[in-house]
Amino acid sequence: MAREIAINIYLFFFGMVFKFFNILFPTKNKVVHVVSFSENSINIYKEWKRQEQSCRTIFLLTKSSLTSEFNAIKQDDDQILQFTPSSPIAFLEGLFHLATTKIVLVDNYYGFLANIRFKTEVKCYQLWHANGAIKRFGLRDPSNKKRSKQALIRFQKVYKQFHQVIVGSDKMKEIFKEAFNLNENHFLPIGIPRTDVFFHEESIYKKKERLLQQYPELRTKKLILYAPTFRDENLETYELKIDLELLYQDLRDSDYLILLKLHPAIRNTVTIDDSMKDFVYDFSHFANTNELLFITDILVTDYSSIPFEFSLLNKPMIFYPYDLNHYKESRGFWTEYKELVPGPVVSSTNELIEVIRQQSFDYHLINTFNHEWNTNNDGKASYRFVKYLQADLHSEHKKVERNQ
Repeated sequence: MAREIAINIYLFFFGMVFKFFNILFPTKNKVVHVVSFSENSINIYKEWKRQEQSCRTIFLLTKSSLTSEFNAIKQDDDQILQFTPSSPIAFLEGLFHLATTKIVLVDNYYGFLANIRFKTEVKCYQLWHANGAIKRFGLRDPSNKKRSKQALIRFQKVYKQFHQVIVGSDKMKEIFKEAFNLNENHFLPIGIPRTDVFFHEESIYKKKERLLQQYPELRTKKLILYAPTFRDENLETYELKIDLELLYQDLRDSDYLILLKLHPAIRNTVTIDDSMKDFVYDFSHFANTNELLFITDILVTDYSSIPFEFSLLNKPMIFYPYDLNHYKESRGFWTEYKELVPGPVVSSTNELIEVIRQQSFDYHLINTFNHEWNTNNDGKASYRFVKYLQADLHSEHKKVERNQ
């Protein structure tokens, strides 16, 4: 109850300040990105500049989403603003831009969208931060049963702000329809910008080399990336559910190394024994997960959306959902878990080791999974989206054909 009251107070003042700017100042031809995850926004920005399009770009983000990639965005009138009340001046400036822009790009659920009203000429695009989905979210999240009626109304108001949702496949479109309660007209099937790099071999090579130059000891090894899903509960008492000691004993002589990619909220609670410092590498601090995928030989995960992009590389995956029954009950899945994932499902570290040793991977299954979830992803998504935005800014509502 106290949390709901705090949310309502915050949204009330947010809405009032937005309305003040919205009424007093005209709409300008600029693009405002509200960012939780950098990849989509960075790709769009780079393509915007490559096409030599002239339009002011503003990035509103939290400190945690400020990656090194944003360092290059300091030209012309483009701006990066910390969009949190703890930075009041930057926050107000961000609110001003949000209230006076013609194009808004969001990549997550943002509650403030429920308490604002854009002018009729403004378009809000949802560039969701994941290319696919295993666990339920939005209006289909099982935890909604514990939420207040007011909260559920707020969710609906947020989703109604999306003029268009960018999708990479019909499968993800159908999920968004349920999650956001949107109809067919709300979707733009032009591909996900963050997947473009997977189709550019030169870019992949450069990113791999840059990383391997930092960690030359990884160059000649077979790399297993363990990237479990973030879980809200037990952050203070988090325990890694994979037995690193057992992996070390069984795989250290087989040229394998383990890379860990844990959520920043929990990474400081995991201690790696000194005896395994040359076997286990903690990359939890590494902002761009996609770049880790390029050097990864085998991905180990559970309910993450990473496999939807990793499948573009046609590399093997192992799924270790150690709390499958609990997670199914608390979060739910869009499809029966074992029928959806494109790789062996294990329930212990011993089983995981056995799969690695036996190389029990079905590449046909991975390929099928890729084609189903990356239908519109072909390396040109950023190009098409920038063309679409440019037409929107000039009120030319032309359809950008996928074969451009």
